[in-house]
Amino acid sequence: MMALLLKWIVPWEFSWVFLASFLLAAVLYWRGSRALGMSFGRRLSFWVGMAMIYLSLHTYLDYYAEHEFFMHRIQQVLLHHLAPLLIVASYPGAALRAGLPLRWRARWLRPARRSAPWRAASAVLFNPALATFLFIAFILVWLIPSMQTLAMLDWRIYRFMNWTMLASGFIYWALVLDHRPRPPGRMTPGLRVLSPAITMTPQILAGAIVTFAKTDLYPIFEICGRAFTFNVLTGQLIGGVIMWVPAAMIESIGGLLAMRQWLSLSRRGRIRREHRVQRPRSGTALRRAQG
Repeated sequence: MMALLLKWIVPWEFSWVFLASFLLAAVLYWRGSRALGMSFGRRLSFWVGMAMIYLSLHTYLDYYAEHEFFMHRIQQVLLHHLAPLLIVASYPGAALRAGLPLRWRARWLRPARRSAPWRAASAVLFNPALATFLFIAFILVWLIPSMQTLAMLDWRIYRFMNWTMLASGFIYWALVLDHRPRPPGRMTPGLRVLSPAITMTPQILAGAIVTFAKTDLYPIFEICGRAFTFNVLTGQLIGGVIMWVPAAMIESIGGLLAMRQWLSLSRRGRIRREHRVQRPRSGTALRRAQG
């Protein structure tokens, strides 16, 4: 039993960069959430999302993701959709900042956030059009059979693929689940609700194409050695359905969370409404209206 547990806990491919980044985020959030008294629901959402990321990238599950198409799709849905959604929905920014020592915040964090490079990078990365495009593009690009083959044959491209999926998910959901009005938010509340419906459409189409394909679209998994012995097309069909149904459901949940924020802003009167300024009527028009 212990040997089986160790098999799953021990990483398939160890990464110091990932482990250091993961531990840094975990320690900062733990410190900050205690200092700010975060609610249980927000803390649970954050830690479940973090657990999904660790499970996907730094356990033996990564072996199955490299040797079976439908397991790879489960990994990507967790990295791109569910884990970032859960973490962003916990609104961890204040806790992560509070986790830093006050001296570090004053000396390093605040000047860095006010610097021109930081503002320029934020303006580009959090541009709604670009973030939405990249959110969709990284799903579709890595589904191209030739790109999937490159990722599976080169560990550097494979890790780059996983990091781009994770990063684009965080950026996109940070825009959609922003609880502020616009400005300072970068998306209008209505667009935040509509955006998941837009982004899920190409994913549903791609999932349907993979689901109903009659040939093996990804023979690279045969070259790497498949982890399971059932029919190749069955595994591909399962992978297509995972892209089709669970991913769309997660995005629908994201849209509902954005709608909740929209309604909350509306109740508090924080949504700006532009009123047209009526021009005074001319004397002739006014007399006609009175007559």
